[in-house]
Amino acid sequence: MRLYENDFSSAEFNNNNFTRVEPGDPQGYEYEYEPLEQCESCHTSHINASRPYIFSRKGISILITLCLLVSVAFGTGGALLAAHMMDPVHHTFGSPQLRFAPMNLDLADATRSSLSIQEIVEVASDSVVEITTERARNTGFLMQQIMHGAGSGVIISTDGYIMTNSHVVEDSNHIRVTLANGEVHNARLVGIDRSTDVAVIKINTTGLRPVIFGNSDGVAIGDLAVVIGNPLGDLGGSVSAGIVSALNRDLQIENRRLTVMQTDAAINQGNSGGGLFNQHGELVGLVVAKTKGPGVEGLGFAIPINIAKPLAMTIIEKGFVARPQIGIVMSDLTEPDVMARNNIDIPGIYISRINSENARAAGLREGDMIYSIEDVQIGSFNDVTTIVQSHRVGDTITIIVMRDGEFLEIPVVLSEQRPN
Repeated sequence: MRLYENDFSSAEFNNNNFTRVEPGDPQGYEYEYEPLEQCESCHTSHINASRPYIFSRKGISILITLCLLVSVAFGTGGALLAAHMMDPVHHTFGSPQLRFAPMNLDLADATRSSLSIQEIVEVASDSVVEITTERARNTGFLMQQIMHGAGSGVIISTDGYIMTNSHVVEDSNHIRVTLANGEVHNARLVGIDRSTDVAVIKINTTGLRPVIFGNSDGVAIGDLAVVIGNPLGDLGGSVSAGIVSALNRDLQIENRRLTVMQTDAAINQGNSGGGLFNQHGELVGLVVAKTKGPGVEGLGFAIPINIAKPLAMTIIEKGFVARPQIGIVMSDLTEPDVMARNNIDIPGIYISRINSENARAAGLREGDMIYSIEDVQIGSFNDVTTIVQSHRVGDTITIIVMRDGEFLEIPVVLSEQRPN
């Protein structure tokens, strides 16, 4: 406790544990009091006043210097201790050892990529091309309008086969390809598969550098994703990078139902048909679409290469992708007004026409209602398409139809459907 000169007008002596402060005493301005001490013989208490320490300027300088030296010593020791604890090799204070994430990682390091992004670009960029197209559209009597389009493609053979999206090149009257070295070539359309949005075009040259195909089934969420393409149609060779955000997304894109992988790497118009490369510089996806709209960022999509590559090889071999079909034309008679117009009492998917010999030979008839296929009850066209497309040409599927109030089980061999 502290007592000051003006706190009391007078003070009691020792019995009340105070020391008198005399106004004229030059040493009586402030006292520091030591703790109470107990008298063992008299069982009374007293306090001893201590006079304040007075330091000279030299003493104060020495004291400050000592404080600085102690501070430096403790600071240095603390830094060495922290560095020792952060070192996973030398830190042996028990188990498990502390491990601290390295600072200033780039995206390739953060995703444990075997190559840097620059090295991936060196491996893959020569295999990506720019595509420009022209389409003629009739606008009136003897008048046409020329529509220009642009996209990207990936070289899949040394002799000029290039894979891209069908929506980039379909219905085009003229296709032009610009290579990474600036060479421009006219291209012809080899074939397309509209349902999966895969197409193949061909240029007449050799000595090209094809992509290295990867395995999209081995891609994991969080893997490095490097996109190379032709955004906006005139920025060929552009590179963007991100991660694989999701796998096996089922999306409906302009009447196409696609299974795609998702990435947050920047994708823009003109990137369609370009490549999505993994941490080894291998092609694992064919860029196909992006989500756009207010507040939307980082939602791009690519067709897994394990889906796109076999389709491209089939197109090169046959010029088209043969798909299985039942060989029927269906009508959706589930709405009350549609049912009334067709004199139908039971809602369902009905066969309106038979257009394959397999379906006719199996015993299907116009007017049959498709109740189930492969034990899956049918409620829409998509149900039929999904089941059929999960099989191959030549497979036999079991269809249960309702005819004249009776259920009939009919096995049907799937025939080959060619594009129109």
